[in-house]
Amino acid sequence: MTTILQINSAARSQGAQSTLLVNELTAKLQQSNPGAQVVERNLQADPLPHLDDAVLGAFFTPAEQRTPEQQAIAARSEALIAELQAADVIVIGAPMYNFGVSSQLKTYFDWIARAGITFRYTANGPEGLVNGKKVHVVSARGGKYQGTAHDSQTPYLKSFLGFLGMTEVNFIYAEGLNMGPDAASAALAGAREAIAAA
Repeated sequence: MTTILQINSAARSQGAQSTLLVNELTAKLQQSNPGAQVVERNLQADPLPHLDDAVLGAFFTPAEQRTPEQQAIAARSEALIAELQAADVIVIGAPMYNFGVSSQLKTYFDWIARAGITFRYTANGPEGLVNGKKVHVVSARGGKYQGTAHDSQTPYLKSFLGFLGMTEVNFIYAEGLNMGPDAASAALAGAREAIAAA
């Protein structure tokens, strides 16, 4: 059975175009994979703490030496990683904020990037340990940035996901959402065409 992990990372709880489009993409993937199980990870509703002394201390303290508080932090990270590893398809809603991803998504990445668990360093360099996944990224943007120097989001996501071993990544863009009603309609229509082809 196919498992789809949907990650919502919009800062807004309601009205986010990236969430709307990710929901549509997940529904389309369910139609293409009858019986697929969907697991939703809502980073706005269930936020993760930013990296700090407590979190880093838990990650870098050997398991047998962790305090109860550190054990709880490490267990939360490992549960997120197990959820990711169990998925066959990953759908990420990644709205562009100030040329990058949301702080919610960046923090999620910080909680799943664990040396020896999701990646490791070898004599030949780093090796990703999250393999065999198909990833769809839906990026909603107020302006039009794809293919320009201002699009630091796409290369960052490719680099990070690839570092963990996820190299099969499909990007779907809805650009120009804040450039007037006609541009917004065209952006959504273009995104929905890409969703239909996914």
